[in-house]
Order: sequence, then C-alpha cells, then structure tokens
Amino acid sequence: MAEENLERAWAGVHAARRIVVKIGSNLLTGGGATLDRAWIADRCQEVEELIREGRQVVIVTSGAVAAGRSRLNLGRPLLALREKQAAAAAGQGYLMRCYEEAFATLDRHVGQILLTRDDVADRRRYLNARDTLETLLQLGLVPIVNENDSVVVAEIRFGDNDTLAALVAGLIRADLLILLSDVDGLYDANPRDNPTARPIPLVERITPEVEGYAGGVGSTVGSGGMVTKLRAARKAGRGGCLTVLASGFRPRPIRALFQGQPVGTLFLAEADAIGARKRWIADGLQAEGELLLDPGAVAALHAGRSLLAKGIRRVEGTFDRGAAVYGTSPHGTRFAKGLVNYGAEDLRRIIGHHSTEFATILGYIAGDEIIHRDDLVILTN
Repeated sequence: MAEENLERAWAGVHAARRIVVKIGSNLLTGGGATLDRAWIADRCQEVEELIREGRQVVIVTSGAVAAGRSRLNLGRPLLALREKQAAAAAGQGYLMRCYEEAFATLDRHVGQILLTRDDVADRRRYLNARDTLETLLQLGLVPIVNENDSVVVAEIRFGDNDTLAALVAGLIRADLLILLSDVDGLYDANPRDNPTARPIPLVERITPEVEGYAGGVGSTVGSGGMVTKLRAARKAGRGGCLTVLASGFRPRPIRALFQGQPVGTLFLAEADAIGARKRWIADGLQAEGELLLDPGAVAALHAGRSLLAKGIRRVEGTFDRGAAVYGTSPHGTRFAKGLVNYGAEDLRRIIGHHSTEFATILGYIAGDEIIHRDDLVILTN
C-alpha cells in the first residue's frame, strides 16, 4: 500500500506544468568560495528541457552573498549585516550574469525579481509581484527570483530562500516546488552523524514527529536548514503545491524527478488548499502579536467559525487594528493566523466579553468578531 501511495503521489510530480526550482548557495558554489558556472549552466539546460516540454519554470536562487564574498575578500564565515549587504550588492550582478549567459546559449531570456518581505506584506505590492511573474512566464522568459539582500534588514527578511520559494510557489499557483539541497531528502536522523539514518520517501502530512527529524542539518554557506525546508513544504502545501526535497549534487537532479522513479522526499499538498488572499495572510504577512485561546475557541476555529472575544485568554504584543496575529492553543501551538478587528490595548479590555458590551467598554464597535473567518487561516491541525 505504501508503494502504491508513493507511485500515485509521484504521478502528480510528473504531471506538474508550473514549477518553482529553489537552488541554494552550497550547490551554486559546490561547497567552495566561488560560483560554479558549469554547474549553473547544466541546471539551466535542465530547466530549458522542461520548458520545451510545455512547462513553466521559475528559479529562486541564493548565491548573491556567496558570489560577492570573494570579490570583497570577505573569507571569514561570520559577516556583519552591512558586510553581507555589500557582498550581495557586489555579487548579485555576477550571479545574474551567470544565469543570463547560460540561458542565452539556449536562446532563452531571463528576468530578475528582487523581493523583501515588505513587497509581499502590502497587498497591492504582493499582487504586483504576482502579475510581474505571470507576465514573464507568459512571454516565455525564466524569472530569476532572489531576496534583495543588499538593502534588506532583519525586520523585513524572509530569513531563507526556502521560505521565499514557497511564497513564490503560492504567488504563481505552482503545481510543484523543487527544493534542491546538499542533502538527499529527509531522514529520520541526521545522515551526516548517524550512518543508520533511514530516508523518508513520502510525507503525507508534516506532524510533530516529522518535525523532530529536522534537527540541525544545514550547510555552512547558506542560511537554510532542514527546519526551513519543512516550513517551506508546509507553506507550499497550503496552496495545493507538491514539494520535492532532493540533492542537487546528483547527476541531472532536476530531470531525475521526471524520469519515473521517486527521488528524495516528496511532501504532499493539503487536500483543502486555501485561496490566494488567505495564502497572503498565512505567508505574506508577519504576525505582530499572539492571542492565547481557550479550548472552545480552538474547536470553533477548526470548525470554520470566527474568533470571538469570549474565547481569548490573553493578548501578547503591541499591534493595531488590521494587524496579523497568531491564534495559539492552550498547549502553545500557533495553529491559526488572522487579521484582527481591534488593536492590542482595546482587545485587552474586551477579552472575555460579549460583543454587545463592546460599545460600552470602548465607546465604539468595529465588529462582533475579533477575527472574521474570512480573514483567518488554519496553519496546522
């Protein structure tokens, strides 16, 4: 039965028409200090083959900081923020030139898109980014997406390009997200430390047990580890997108996914994929606070109802009306996220009260619900 489930799941991979490929820094440099242009050219050749089969592909690439390090003689492993920004500024042009020249030999043009979290936290800019990606794909170009590391600060960072790739997958409603890594999928232990670690070919749902497998596997060049890849798979899955985590060091790693045999680890999409606006709430916005809920409110939200003041036990953080906040279970699990109708200070005054009392307590009423169900996303079961 397990083999049948795996075969059925991989049929979805083979049928994918719109694909996001994420490439990490450790692959781009081959574990060294400079970009491996031959490796990049080979990956571009594979992407071109997919396009000629009628598929559309977006590349989310790391590597700007890695490319700029050698140019600025910044060889030490830990850099200050301003040094990372300078390295990104020095390396981004060279990184894009590698992609542009590789695709030019294939008679294919590329388009560069640099994003920060601010670009997706604002709904209009989020839609503009989506429209730009859609137009590039329709015109037959390969969009090359990276975080704008030369200007980004900690408050508006995605933090890793796994997260950015999942967001891009949601933006373009991709069928498949490919996370090329320096590890060949998810294991039940760290294969670098434990020779008996077993690979996990299929993840139907990311459970706490699966999350426990993700401890501490990451490269020395990039910013992502296995935890970020699980997080990316979950974000992509909410939008109905499959995710494959596979090694980029195997021969022709992208084409290997379409040759019939399972490769790496396949993460299934959620059966009840959410719409575009709720994907923006879930993945585009940073939460500014947290609402600790009672068991009744947790059950109500899982049942598809709105959040009422009576179900809130405590308010954490400082935020205004319209901000994104987490809904947290009594056990501390951030299981929901939504847009609040009341700021933090007013919300602390009305928790536990019925909406008929809001006008008396606050002098106004912005809505009967603290978070309306249309502005609420369930993040995890």
